[in-house]
Amino acid sequence: MIADPNTATDPERDCPRCPRLVEFREKWRAAHPQWHNAPVATFSAAEPRLLILGLAPGIRGANATGRPFTGDYAGDLLYATLKKFGFASGDYQARVDDGLTLIDTAITNAVRCVPPDNKPVGAEINACRPFLQNTLHADRSIQIVMALGRIAHETFLRMMGLRLAAYPFSHGAIHNLPQWQSRSFTLVDSYHCSRYNTNTRRLTPEMFEAVFQDIRDLVDRGS
Repeated sequence: MIADPNTATDPERDCPRCPRLVEFREKWRAAHPQWHNAPVATFSAAEPRLLILGLAPGIRGANATGRPFTGDYAGDLLYATLKKFGFASGDYQARVDDGLTLIDTAITNAVRCVPPDNKPVGAEINACRPFLQNTLHADRSIQIVMALGRIAHETFLRMMGLRLAAYPFSHGAIHNLPQWQSRSFTLVDSYHCSRYNTNTRRLTPEMFEAVFQDIRDLVDRGS
């Protein structure tokens, strides 16, 4: 049975919506049948106030393990920072059974399936957007959205029907957005915590932690 994109918060395992991603998924299922190789579901605490929105699963990270940001460098930095600021507990060991739990937080991606070269195209981003919307409907406790990178930032704004030019992406920016379906959100921007960004010093751990300090303050104030 195909998951109804009008209600489902995550795509079904064999989601057919993006032919290019289906072909890529089947290639990796054949090469590594022990991997997850399917849409990666949202990882969440109960009643999260913070939603972290990334781009897409990494091919040897979440695509292999089945949990967002698990199994690659981006997860090493993200989960260490989440723990430091009280948004996660337990030991992150880059596998789904490591016992790590989230606090006040949910993590998902703009595109739930791994794309070739980690670059989804516009049609794939659009096709997956209903699942983001449904996630927000399901978790009405979410008040703050952290966008990891420009695509995540623009995906969220488009979902809300807002003009991109009115809310430009910038590392560390905090956008108080107009109400959407009787709800208010604060959008916080960060460069993506990818190995490329950290190796080139576009994003340093200190820069990442500064954004999380702002988020911690917002959550503690109930914003």
